[in-house]
Amino acid sequence: MTSSCVHLHQLADLSAPRLSQPVHREECTQCFDNQDSAAGIDVCLSCFNGGCLDAERHHARTHAEKTGHTFALNIKRKLKPSNSKREENEQPPAKMAKLAIVEEREEDKYEHSTTFKCWKCDAGAGKELPELSAEAKVKELTREVMNSLSSARQSEVKAWEEEIAACEHTLMLEQAAVGPIEASGLAHCQKCDLKENLWLCLTCGSLGCGRQQYGGLGGNGHGLEHYQETRHPVSVKLGTITPEGSADVYCYICNDSKLDLNLAAHLHTFGINVSTQTKTEKSMTELQIEHNLKFDFSLTGEDGKALEPVFGPGLTGLANLGNSCYMASVTQVLFSLPVFRARYYPTAAHHWQTCPESLPAACLECQMHKLADGLVSGRYSKPRTAPSDNPLAHDSPAPVFQEGVKPASFKALIGKGHAEFATMRQQDAEEFLTHLLSEDEPTEIFKFGMEQRLQCGDCKRVRYRVDSQDSVSVSVPAKEVGKDSDGKVLYEDVALTESLGAVTADEALEYQCPSCTKKVIAVKRARFSTYPQVLVIHAKKFQLVNWVPTKLDIPVILPGSDELVLDNYLGQGLQAGESEFPEESAVSSEPTFNEVAMAQLGAMGFPDIRCKKALLATGNADPEAAMEWLFAHMEDPDIDDPLPLGGKAAASGPEPSAEQVGMLADMGFTPAQAKKALRETGGNAERAVEWLFSHPDDTGEESAPSSSASAEPKHPGGSAALPARYRLKAFVSHKGPSVHSGHYVAHIKTEKEGWVLFNDEKVVRADEESVKELKKLAYLYVFERV
Repeated sequence: MTSSCVHLHQLADLSAPRLSQPVHREECTQCFDNQDSAAGIDVCLSCFNGGCLDAERHHARTHAEKTGHTFALNIKRKLKPSNSKREENEQPPAKMAKLAIVEEREEDKYEHSTTFKCWKCDAGAGKELPELSAEAKVKELTREVMNSLSSARQSEVKAWEEEIAACEHTLMLEQAAVGPIEASGLAHCQKCDLKENLWLCLTCGSLGCGRQQYGGLGGNGHGLEHYQETRHPVSVKLGTITPEGSADVYCYICNDSKLDLNLAAHLHTFGINVSTQTKTEKSMTELQIEHNLKFDFSLTGEDGKALEPVFGPGLTGLANLGNSCYMASVTQVLFSLPVFRARYYPTAAHHWQTCPESLPAACLECQMHKLADGLVSGRYSKPRTAPSDNPLAHDSPAPVFQEGVKPASFKALIGKGHAEFATMRQQDAEEFLTHLLSEDEPTEIFKFGMEQRLQCGDCKRVRYRVDSQDSVSVSVPAKEVGKDSDGKVLYEDVALTESLGAVTADEALEYQCPSCTKKVIAVKRARFSTYPQVLVIHAKKFQLVNWVPTKLDIPVILPGSDELVLDNYLGQGLQAGESEFPEESAVSSEPTFNEVAMAQLGAMGFPDIRCKKALLATGNADPEAAMEWLFAHMEDPDIDDPLPLGGKAAASGPEPSAEQVGMLADMGFTPAQAKKALRETGGNAERAVEWLFSHPDDTGEESAPSSSASAEPKHPGGSAALPARYRLKAFVSHKGPSVHSGHYVAHIKTEKEGWVLFNDEKVVRADEESVKELKKLAYLYVFERV
């Protein structure tokens, strides 16, 4: 076919996207313009980057200029007309004999139009070449691009795949030869009459009901009971089996969802053919997301009227990507801060033009600029014109909300390589904030110094150290005052200043004084050495239930006008007349051993050197564990060798317990510092405190070199200037039993609209009464210095 394009010989060099290659066909990688816009999206046929055609931003043109890539496929999408009304003579659909959960496909809802383009024929807008649509190579590329997983969907699938993996029990599963199971044997639990939430034991074929699940799904735990009786480890949930061979598989030994790579074969043992199965029940993942969305925040005021949606610059919602509200809340707060906006919004166009990264979707800096443009510009903050196609959007009592931009590339990049944030599970908003601040440049506004002072009660010597922090965690004491009509426990109000005072109060602790060379009572005290520009306060309202942190709704009362004055919390450093502890070199390098345990082991006839090694290897606390270690290592050739100097033996011991790490973390040290100190001191908490004060510049990283005493300490950030006055800018609230489930939202105080509630894609003007009540139950408070 003849064409005016003189570059068609380059078509032969193009290849279809690989299975694992992201194809950015839904949205521009540098802004949130998408395939639903009038101009659509240009997908580069060399690297499959997606670029917009906006006259001002022209990201498709910029990409072509920077890369020299020639061809693109323009993609536009629009909703198909609704077919909900039947024609007069049309028969009603056949009655469903069995419930089936079928995912609505994109092609069922939308019409797509594609146009082949050459950017070298027209460097300004790309030349459309519709006459080539029937050309074999163009048809192949178009088909492969449209059939590929979109980049957002690929990231989501990858996150689920990373989360659920096979285990040794699914890989090494042994089955009893019981033969095919009759259909009647798969109808209900073998121990009760439940007909849903049924789990088939993959060892023997026993069918038992599961435990009660999210959303009130019934269960009497007979599947678990079967495992406890037989120790058969792996079960599959009937009703979640798909013809592709996927299903909910649970390993009771691992106590987690797992992947069964041979599920089809394992089911065939019982006469179940996966190719004939239909998914009839929601998976655990679907139930969890649905469960979390039910912990929503009211979108009505005290008068019962729907809260008013607001639109404009700085008022753009973030669509829920599946358990992503923790990320949305923190991100909205950060981009409400002037420093973040100034860093990423005015400079976006310059960065897009000069970024050396060939694929913007792989550049975190590009995605931060994209977020700033999306959230601050107001360009995408407008009422949706059609019902939302996001299945995770919340039900809305109000008339019209916005669609919200989808930060899929940002989520994929910021979570890349992280054990938790790379998954699709709900996460802790405070942990995500800490992670994000460790990755981003403008976070200096959060940094400040916390002065730690330790004084021996006998010799009165002191040691000072300054730790750089970017938030303050305060414990909120739980004092029950009764229960409400629903039986929910009510707690006494706690003033925020009271919790801050507890952080900076004197605390007595047992300590092995390096000067007195004996165990003494020392006094620890924390003070600010500098103050941050933006202060984040994390309100810890938890209690451990079966070692799981359960959130408590304890009201925290802020000072009047939501202002904090921290002048009285400023530390003064080493004072005249104070004497410091001797340097570490003067301190014995051998850990302090548990005296009671040493005495008990010695009474059993074990030599001192063996007792010490056993205690070092077992946490330096439990004589019974040490005795078991000794019996297991009696024949070790080096059992009687002297202990290595410098704490090396301690470092080879077991990981410190969560309780020990938590105790040191509550004293203001980071978990990495706490773990290293405990390793270096054989798990002795008192000795670990001394080690931490002796290594003020050690970050806790194993590869970090020891800082010499003469090294210039790094400035922790912030300023010591007074007054230190702060005003509340935003707070993040949470509903649900745990910070790892439920739902997060953010309230932000804006100049134009006052307090605004950001609830995923919904952005509404908050009423005063709800702000007053939710502020008491906030999880994170963000204050700006004034």
